[in-house]
Amino acid sequence: MPTLPHTPGLEYARISRRRLLCAGGLGFLGLNLADLLRAETVAGQSPLAKGGKSPIKSCVLMFYYGGPSHHDTWDMKPHAPLEVHGEFKSIATSVPGVRISEHLPRSAKIMDRLAVIRSAHHGMRNHNAAAVEALCGRTPLKGDLELLANDPTTDFPCYGSAVSYLSPRKSQVPSHVALPHVMYNVVKLPGQTAGFLGPAYEPLQVTKDPNAPDFRVGEIELPTGLTLAELENRQSLLARVNAQMTAVSPSAGQGTMNAFYERAFSLLRSDQVRRSFDIGQEDPRVRERYGRNVHGQSALLARRLVETGVRFVSVYDKVTNGLDNWDTHVNNFGRLKDQLLPPCDQAFSALVEDLHARGLFDSTLVIMLGEFGRTPKINKDGGRDHWPDCYSVVMAGGGVTGGLQYGTSDKLGAYPDSNPVTPGDLAATIFWRFGLDLTTELHDATGRPFRLAAGEPIYGLFA
Repeated sequence: MPTLPHTPGLEYARISRRRLLCAGGLGFLGLNLADLLRAETVAGQSPLAKGGKSPIKSCVLMFYYGGPSHHDTWDMKPHAPLEVHGEFKSIATSVPGVRISEHLPRSAKIMDRLAVIRSAHHGMRNHNAAAVEALCGRTPLKGDLELLANDPTTDFPCYGSAVSYLSPRKSQVPSHVALPHVMYNVVKLPGQTAGFLGPAYEPLQVTKDPNAPDFRVGEIELPTGLTLAELENRQSLLARVNAQMTAVSPSAGQGTMNAFYERAFSLLRSDQVRRSFDIGQEDPRVRERYGRNVHGQSALLARRLVETGVRFVSVYDKVTNGLDNWDTHVNNFGRLKDQLLPPCDQAFSALVEDLHARGLFDSTLVIMLGEFGRTPKINKDGGRDHWPDCYSVVMAGGGVTGGLQYGTSDKLGAYPDSNPVTPGDLAATIFWRFGLDLTTELHDATGRPFRLAAGEPIYGLFA
């Protein structure tokens, strides 16, 4: 094995790639970025294609795990039988003739800036499979499995990873950030990863509560005692080790690891990124407006990230299939009224208003959705069960026509009645608004091609 060249001020040892990785990758360098450094191979990049008028700069996707009831929020059926419309009343909104749930009073005031799709549907009845539909715009290849697990060789990429892959940033700002936790339904919920695009396009995953007094993101902070100058020296060391290993045994996975290391170093160098995560700098009144809870502060953090230039922010509400999420099989109305809708209504409306006030509304698309809706008929436990046959998706900003009700459901809210929308159509709409070419093909680990989106853009939302 050849000896590394000598650089004044640094003594280099002969270090094999195996030893370097066994030492913990960047842990060897004193950095805390293990989740970003697990790459073997990576797909090639496709050029950024043009499409649409005035492409958006960012997208915030707010995902409500468990499946919110459309009957009790955005698509109420007051003239249906009692066992369908339930106990909630509707209220007027800022759009004449449009009424929504009484437990969404803040959203009602900004309805003139929102568009509600009332005809979304797909065929997956289990949470994990339905999450792939909602977060990737695809039907999972393995079908409708409740405990569908992640498989990086065949999983479809989530929206943010696809955007990162086709429209990579050249700055130190990450393309895609997911927060404030990873979602689980026994196993890690599919749809949160880069899938077959490879780990180089994984989101920067935040796993801390932004509402906590000691909130910090360790991945973007230099370890105690390590200066930026020392970081640069260690990056130089790593470059020399990589050069040594290439000369001895070229590896297909090496370029990917280099990309990971460079991404990690880039984040650690960026004061801009660190400032964006410093939510404590916000005016306390703004923080109160969003809600001093994990979801409200996650929405506020999403706005800060958009201001910094992050292209895609995924905000996940609720972690598991416990009693605190939107899977309201039991006591649907009590849980919606007391636990679920108030923080959702506050955070979502604050984000829309804040983006508008700061001049970011037209360039930022905001999407609110779950993996499906709930059954028209209330069950014996006062709850509603899974229902992917018809549900609602709410959109704002990014050129969306405010006050629009797109598509309709039938009189029971059971099936689309007009303008049915699939997750593939939603995916196509997102990518089209980013200016991406929808004819682009993505290839999985076997080389199998997939069109960027399985549907067509919902142009009627932007009339």
